[in-house]
Amino acid sequence: MLTAILTGFLFSIFLVFAGRLFKGKLSILASLIPLGLFLYFFQYIVPISNGEVIMRSYQWIPSFDVELGFRLDGLSLLFSLLITGIGFLVFFYTSSYLKGHEYLDRFYGYLASFMGAMLGLVLSDNMITLFVFWELTSISSFFLIGFNNTSAASRKSAMTALGITGIGGLLLLAGALLLNNMTGTYSITEMLSMSEAIRGNEYYITAVLLIFGAAFTKSAQFPFHFWLPGAMKAPTPVSTYLHSATMVKAGVYLLMRFTPVLGGDDFWNTSLIVIGGITMLYSAIHTIFRTDLKGILAYSTISALGILVFLTGLGTQEAFLAAAVFIIVHALYKATLFLVTGIIDHQAHTRDVTKLAGLNKIMLPVGIAGILAAISSAGIPPTIGFVGKELTYEASMHSETLVILLIIAIVITKILLLYAGFVAGIKPFTGKLPEEHKDVKMPDFVLWPPPLLLALLGIVFGVAPFIIDSSIIKPVVEAMGADASEVHLALWHGFNTVFILSLITIGVGIALYFMLKPSAKLEAAAARFESISPESILEKFNRIFVSIS
Repeated sequence: MLTAILTGFLFSIFLVFAGRLFKGKLSILASLIPLGLFLYFFQYIVPISNGEVIMRSYQWIPSFDVELGFRLDGLSLLFSLLITGIGFLVFFYTSSYLKGHEYLDRFYGYLASFMGAMLGLVLSDNMITLFVFWELTSISSFFLIGFNNTSAASRKSAMTALGITGIGGLLLLAGALLLNNMTGTYSITEMLSMSEAIRGNEYYITAVLLIFGAAFTKSAQFPFHFWLPGAMKAPTPVSTYLHSATMVKAGVYLLMRFTPVLGGDDFWNTSLIVIGGITMLYSAIHTIFRTDLKGILAYSTISALGILVFLTGLGTQEAFLAAAVFIIVHALYKATLFLVTGIIDHQAHTRDVTKLAGLNKIMLPVGIAGILAAISSAGIPPTIGFVGKELTYEASMHSETLVILLIIAIVITKILLLYAGFVAGIKPFTGKLPEEHKDVKMPDFVLWPPPLLLALLGIVFGVAPFIIDSSIIKPVVEAMGADASEVHLALWHGFNTVFILSLITIGVGIALYFMLKPSAKLEAAAARFESISPESILEKFNRIFVSIS
């Protein structure tokens, strides 16, 4: 397991000496690294689904009770498969997307380091080890976001992301030290057996707030969300890998991992429901006022992260099940839409959705991928997105408090996310092809198979959810401390209240798509409130601080 984690770092070091080999046609071979790691973790699906938990421990700093402890269970396996599986497709896609780039080898080095850091993060069973890899993800993402370092905007975005997530890292370290003081151990597994004592400790609230601070900054929860749209200055493979499937879910992973340790308390649950609810609704509304494809996808990603935090806060077996499924749903459709956006930008040289239409006539496979991803994001059968949406509605309906309010919030959010998915995945490919794009050509063969494969998986898992039922989903629910013995995924649950809510969501969402067109006028209307946004307020405080100092 340690070798798997170190592979990405070792490959990065190898590129320092042999990077020139990966600047030309051989660059596609770099994708064999994440593919090999994906196959390595894939072999653990059967034992993990049978209830095994695989532990590995290596001495590091024994005098401080710090060891390289790793734990592979349902939760860490799911994230490991996403990190390596989508990593493989991103590496493959990059070989064409950045073909001929002067620093392609450097880009692969950053990607590989990030992959190793993320694997270390989700597999760590020791909190100090977790903190080290947590910070390594922030550092490697800093280099990836600021890859176009001649651009002032890219440099600023990289610094903002590093500043926000770096603060979260310090809070995580403080939380680790406090939990060690409360329990006498840094081992997360050992803390699981002390959950009642931890919740009864006088420092429980403080420990929870520190963990929240780390998770909310990393997973772009309100009011720390603004670094994520700015990070879209990075090349599209970065947006796909970090900002849809992996790094931004690290905070969600932290909350899920610590739910059996710190969860089950009203403060924990209520805080996550409130913050997650505000984030998902606030960000979903923002998608209406964006015309840049990456901007739309960035805010819809923040909203999806809010949904995952919201579900974790509900704290029921149904909510954990919905969260586990939605992690897969979101990774598949959002990675697809980012990759499709990259192709559009690469071929048409614009991401302005008001100028895009009719591209199906030129790049049909890309259009099919975008449309299938949009359908899955909308939760339309027979996609896995439909299964995830119904599970989310069911979990919300069975909440113990504020049921009506929660249902209204989640339904409105899903309607707006349907709108955003259709704008990003369907609008660029339908309608009449603008004259200015008559000369756009079909992308290189390497570019379009990755998004098409991810989009098709969204259909396959929807038609046959049993593929991921007991093998992937059940172990995740069990790792979060809930009973998964009665968990069975199905595409059809009958004609009931949840199905009616789904029909309302789909009907209103499609109507909104046809009635409300993205426009510069709407974007300008939203810009009027920029002065009171969390980002602007923070910048004002920063200027005051600088002037005083």
